Amino acid sequence: MSGAVLLHAAGVGKRFGGFIALEAVDITLRPGERLGLIGPNGSGKSTFVNCISGDFAQHEGKVTLGGHALEGLKPHRRARLGLARTFQLPQPFASLSVLENVRVPLLFGADPAQATRRAMECLEQVEMAGKAEKLPRELTQVEQRRLELARAIALDPRLLIADEAMAGLSHAEIDQILALLLRLNAAGTAVIMIEHIMRAVTEFAERLVVFVAGRKIADGVPREVLAMQEVEDAYLGRQ
Repeated sequence: MSGAVLLHAAGVGKRFGGFIALEAVDITLRPGERLGLIGPNGSGKSTFVNCISGDFAQHEGKVTLGGHALEGLKPHRRARLGLARTFQLPQPFASLSVLENVRVPLLFGADPAQATRRAMECLEQVEMAGKAEKLPRELTQVEQRRLELARAIALDPRLLIADEAMAGLSHAEIDQILALLLRLNAAGTAVIMIEHIMRAVTEFAERLVVFVAGRKIADGVPREVLAMQEVEDAYLGRQ
């Protein structure tokens, strides 16, 4: 695994009109790695994720997943290659039950009975099997986050991007989601965590990347990255 590369983003750039949202971003991720991605609001974190997942098309650079070029592939094609993500705001199908929400990505070309079994397995993984028949509006905030994770892992991804999966949660609820992500990672899924809650990032990440104004300014061991003066000035502020 030492020489293996799962995700390789090289020179990724994105513009919105005359505004440069990303500039020559390089990131490499190994199989099973835990990466934290932090930066101020507007630093380009979500734009980068949207380029990786296929919601945006980058203007420059190349991205590969497991050696497969992602350029031109729609999000569902990237999902079939092993890329999954959650969203800052959970987006379940309101009229479908929790179980049916998780079945949706599994039904394409699959046996319905197998899809149901796999959906229940995912709900068990996120400790939501007892809520299978509930509607999303009946769930608490942390349960909606769990549902979002269950939907994301339904296709057994090699890489999960968790985009602010803990926003608005209590201290105890953050610990619950952290434990779920660590279990998924221990089972072999690489995770990129985008988060503003520094306690969560530092507890989870083996490696930390910092974005500021569309550029990557740091990449390394969390303790060392957070001690960098440039990171303190741009993100954490001077003490």
